[in-house]
Amino acid sequence: MKELEMQDSNGTQQLDAAKKQAKTFKVAAVQMASGPNVLANLGEARRLIERAADQGARLVVLPEYFSIMGLNDTDKLAVREQPGNGVTQSFMSKIAREHKIWLVGGSIPLVANKPDKIRNACLVYDDKGEQVARYDKIHLFNLELGNEHYDEGLTIEPGKQVVVVDSPFGRIGLAICYDLRFPELFRAMHDVNIIVLPSAFTETTGRMHWEVLVRARAIENLAYVVAAGQGGYHISGRETHGNTMIVDPWGRVLDRLPRGSGVVVAEIDPSYLASMRNSLPALSHRTITSSLK
Repeated sequence: MKELEMQDSNGTQQLDAAKKQAKTFKVAAVQMASGPNVLANLGEARRLIERAADQGARLVVLPEYFSIMGLNDTDKLAVREQPGNGVTQSFMSKIAREHKIWLVGGSIPLVANKPDKIRNACLVYDDKGEQVARYDKIHLFNLELGNEHYDEGLTIEPGKQVVVVDSPFGRIGLAICYDLRFPELFRAMHDVNIIVLPSAFTETTGRMHWEVLVRARAIENLAYVVAAGQGGYHISGRETHGNTMIVDPWGRVLDRLPRGSGVVVAEIDPSYLASMRNSLPALSHRTITSSLK
């Protein structure tokens, strides 16, 4: 009799777990047009995170360099933080805990091995305010096009590790901006349910490539993509593309914000994702694989 009761109990637990996994939940992506003042940027981030939380978002993604978009590329060196210590990291931990959300801290400048460079790091905090993951941007942007010149390698030390974090929402893969152009990075994530992509795409490249690439990453990985961008004109004169969006595994844009500060919110449905992968099992049809070096 006890054995039957235990079996019934185990079966009930498995059913409850399946139901819990099948529940939908809301995610949000924040769009900003950050400037050189860190505290001002954090104030704007707080306002937008609170708006997302008020709309029921349980996972919130901030854009790349949400805490600083300086007048010069070297400005971020002056505000780089030690891992686990600094005003921006304290801010992210506190607000995640206050609102009981998982917060993807876009990217912030952390100290690097070389004194004249930073790591462009994406930090993830759980709803208790604990840092549970860190990803350092691997691919560094370099553009020479007309009057626009960018070379991130001058001030940034690249990361080397692909990072996926297990969460109550499934497996979350982390990438930053220019990483979007390298599909092999996302293939190396393996079985991700959600891809988050903090970004500061330039308007020049963004207006032609951003949406195409974001939707392609969602389609080819049969995953949700939460792409949070800088969007607008910055004090430095730089213009970022914005067009923050959340895309489903079929490539549909669920919500978007073309320009300016704001929040996009969408519902993620794990059962829909599972259905898509069952109906079109493209991930299991792969015959060519490679490892990221």
